[in-house]
Amino acid sequence: MPVIEVANVKKYYGEVRGVDGLSFSVEKGEIYGFLGPNGAGKTTTVKILVKIIKDYTGEVRVLGKDLREWGKEYYNKIGVSFEFPAVYSRLTARENLGFFASFYKKHLDPTEVLKMVGLEEKADELVSGFSKGMKKKLDLARALLPDPEILFLDEPLEGLDPASARRIKDLLLEMRESGKTVFLTTHNMYVADELCDRVAFIVDGSIRLVDNPGELKVKMGKRLVKVEYVANGSVAVKEFPLENIGQNEEFLRVIREHEVRRINTEEPTLEEIFLKVTGRRLV
Repeated sequence: MPVIEVANVKKYYGEVRGVDGLSFSVEKGEIYGFLGPNGAGKTTTVKILVKIIKDYTGEVRVLGKDLREWGKEYYNKIGVSFEFPAVYSRLTARENLGFFASFYKKHLDPTEVLKMVGLEEKADELVSGFSKGMKKKLDLARALLPDPEILFLDEPLEGLDPASARRIKDLLLEMRESGKTVFLTTHNMYVADELCDRVAFIVDGSIRLVDNPGELKVKMGKRLVKVEYVANGSVAVKEFPLENIGQNEEFLRVIREHEVRRINTEEPTLEEIFLKVTGRRLV
């Protein structure tokens, strides 16, 4: 049974469309990405799933139960981190987590959670002195406190330096391996490509396509092999059809007679695929 099931969900803000006819499902233990430009309906979807927006039409089931039937106990099952951190600047990082931990029946040790996101050395510093990236990590730590079955993340790596981003990526992959489900929204194709088991392309409040990033590249790639090699003291490049590449005499001659510098298949990026499928750019 999927942990999230959404069927024909609609939400309008007056005459402005939020989401329209949204349908998808998310399996237990997968990282599921909503990939789309700003204003596509990503944040509206998350706000519905975490019960901030309640006046929608359609059906939503989470953890086998109609979302409307969930009470306060729902927030012991999920963790939420939006794009803009919800933390208190006049408290230390440890005090922030101690305060939020008091809302839960059960929770992880705040000190251990700070270690998970790489903030243990900043635990007793005021958040007012934190950088944007540090506040983002603290907000993620807050979301991790209840040891959630489902983690909802909105642009989870926004504002992080490369080392911090790598740490958070590894953390999310570890969570998936332990059976947790991660639902993330992003317009960053590299984040989606590296982390997600499946991505949904959302534009104008509706989903255009759902698939595994790797499968999308295979299906929409050029089916070519590009060989970069040294010939007569300079670098040459040739492309060959991928079909029956092992029997292609010219390809075999090139790799046998020349110093090969690089061989790779020609595959599109997720951004190129998104543009082809939706006619829209991610940014």
